[in-house]
Amino acid sequence: MSITLTDQDKLTLRTAAYGAVSLLSAADAAGSPHKVATDGSIALASATGPVGHVLAEKTKGAKLSSKSVAGIADQVLPALTAAMSLLKKQDPAEADNFRSIVIVAVEAATRAHKGEPSPTMAEMTRKITGALDAA
Repeated sequence: MSITLTDQDKLTLRTAAYGAVSLLSAADAAGSPHKVATDGSIALASATGPVGHVLAEKTKGAKLSSKSVAGIADQVLPALTAAMSLLKKQDPAEADNFRSIVIVAVEAATRAHKGEPSPTMAEMTRKITGALDAA
């Protein structure tokens, strides 16, 4: 099945995926947030399928307009749920692909943290997964 995404839909997907990595990076402020962001972003850049093409587009957008973690979460968590909803309506398999892409990026980002993820990163991971599953 083919999916049709508007520019706004694509922006929602990019905001959701890259925003999830940004949230984890912010949650690891005391550790190595740049490594978290790099590893998560590499995972997103390695995505395949229609969503992979959207994430690979070099366009402006997906700007997170807050400097606080709470503000970023206010943008990203609803975007994750919205992305899943719009993809489920068009192609449930692509919704599953998007979920997998984000989960792999989250795992790559948290693996960048030395040792076990901090309680803050673990909680942020739970919130990201909850937002993906809320649709």
